Amino acid sequence: MLIDWFTVGAQGINFLILAWLLRRFLYKPVLAAIDAREKKIAAQIEAAAAREAQAQVESEALRKRNEAFDHEREGLLRTATVEATAERQRLIESARQDSQLLRVKLTQALANERAELGHQLSMQTQAEVFAVARKTLADLSGASLEDRIIEVFIARLRVLPEKQRLALAGAGVNTGVSEEESHAAPRTALVRSAFECPPARRAKVESAIHECLGANVTIRFEISPEFVCGIELTVGGVKLAWSIADYLASLDQEVTALAATAPAVAAGAPPTPVPVQAPAAKETADAH
Repeated sequence: MLIDWFTVGAQGINFLILAWLLRRFLYKPVLAAIDAREKKIAAQIEAAAAREAQAQVESEALRKRNEAFDHEREGLLRTATVEATAERQRLIESARQDSQLLRVKLTQALANERAELGHQLSMQTQAEVFAVARKTLADLSGASLEDRIIEVFIARLRVLPEKQRLALAGAGVNTGVSEEESHAAPRTALVRSAFECPPARRAKVESAIHECLGANVTIRFEISPEFVCGIELTVGGVKLAWSIADYLASLDQEVTALAATAPAVAAGAPPTPVPVQAPAAKETADAH
């Protein structure tokens, strides 16, 4: 077989031209595209790595923030728990103190109300007792009792102590008037009684008054039912009285003073002792 070198040479030249054309127009764009693709992929990988690193950094920061938040939350919860417990204890203690104070106030109010009620009952009972006593004495007073009252009054007037007699007569050291001058000076004596004095009784009373105070005394009689059983002599503002009403009034005052100590005793204060006189008619001589 004969080799056609011209054909071989032409084919070789064609191959070289084809290789150059392929390299120029095919391989280089493909290689450039491959390089560009590789560079793009590398850039994407680098960007992804950078984003991953940034994500890791942010994740670490977020983790640290979460840990700090958890610690802060635990601290706030502990503080809130402690404060809530303290506030609960304070409220419980305040409620207990308020309850005790209210209980003390209620107890004191009940004690005061009980004492006031007892005082009112005592005062009402006292008033009723004295009213009944006055009415009973007024109902029992009769001619024989009135005669006896006048006899006792005259007897007491005749045995009147010197000091009281001088006070009624208007004489003495304080007045600067002698006994003779007081007997000579005209005066008016007022006799008040709970009953009407018949002429015989008036004569006895006038005689006793003149005997005690002198003949220059003008005597005037008046009826005062509030005396219940008694008689009173008033001369120049000085009074001499013998009356069961006076005794009842004195006893009323003493019982009132005694009853007034009941609230003080209920409150814990020591009561003031009140003297109580023996039940007898009372004779007084004082200046108005």
